[in-house]
Amino acid sequence: MKKTFAALAVAGLTAGAVQAQETLEMTSAFGKNLPILGTAATDFVAKINSISSDVEFEHFDPGELVPTLEALDAVSNGSVDAAFTTTGYWQGKMTAASLFAAVPFGPEAGEFLGWMLYDDGATLWQELYDTNGYNVKVMPCGIISPETSGWFKTEINELSDLEGLNMRFFGLGAEVMQRLGVSTSLLAGGDIFPALERGAIDATEFSMPRIDARLGFYKIAKFNYFPGWHQPATMFELIVNKDAWEDLDERAQNQIEIACLANVTTNYAEGEATNFSAMVDNVENNGVTIKNWTPEQLDVFEATWNEVAQELAAEDEFFAKVWADLAEYREGYDTWNSNIYLPRPRK
Repeated sequence: MKKTFAALAVAGLTAGAVQAQETLEMTSAFGKNLPILGTAATDFVAKINSISSDVEFEHFDPGELVPTLEALDAVSNGSVDAAFTTTGYWQGKMTAASLFAAVPFGPEAGEFLGWMLYDDGATLWQELYDTNGYNVKVMPCGIISPETSGWFKTEINELSDLEGLNMRFFGLGAEVMQRLGVSTSLLAGGDIFPALERGAIDATEFSMPRIDARLGFYKIAKFNYFPGWHQPATMFELIVNKDAWEDLDERAQNQIEIACLANVTTNYAEGEATNFSAMVDNVENNGVTIKNWTPEQLDVFEATWNEVAQELAAEDEFFAKVWADLAEYREGYDTWNSNIYLPRPRK
């Protein structure tokens, strides 16, 4: 954490008085060239730097300070001050991690934010890091609606066609795909296209159509599948080294939290507003075929996920605690959700 000084002309103070401003170096899991994901990180930095005279953030792309998948350890040990990322990248470190990122057949954006901000989600999220020995402060700092569920080089007509494929897959959905015969790996965004190109993977999921188009998946994999059952919503986090966080005064902490909440809004809106044009362009100009999983196939994905969730809850006490809390919240939420919204049956 760097400390800079800016001279302030303040009435009643002697000339030359100065006020310390903390500068936090922040690595992002997503390059600033990426729409929606990358701009979420740069937009947050612009927001906080425009409203605070106490703290500012300096943005760094993946790899400039640390690789994407090493950000948590770097922030925890203080070699990096902060990271804009997603908890799902730590699934290999903490079994319950992806419950705070994206839950297969789980809550969509509004429901997810309700659990996070007005129920127990945020408290449990911080507890996840504390109980696993990570020295970080966490807060929600972005959210997007469903992603696509995969780009495939060959058409998938039956779920048996998945058997034997090598596929990049994120979070808890990867556990489902593995049960269906897929060999999965977690790759950072910039590593996916080269892996597709050289044949190291046969298929991938990453994010929304506009983001995936920027990464060029359509050049190799022409079949794009929907809906994103594995990520009905994806939450993004800002993690700050806890010692650096506690060194900030309360005003600066509040400003960071407010900037993140504002960022949730713009991040969600950008995704909702800009993806349909990418889908049209993929079909009309890039030779992509949009495919939808059948209701029967989605039933298999969901049944398999329920088996995975039950097993993970049996194996990991904290996963069971979070899963039970989320399930209780969702049961109550369904009273509202099942009555107030217009039905949208599967096609």
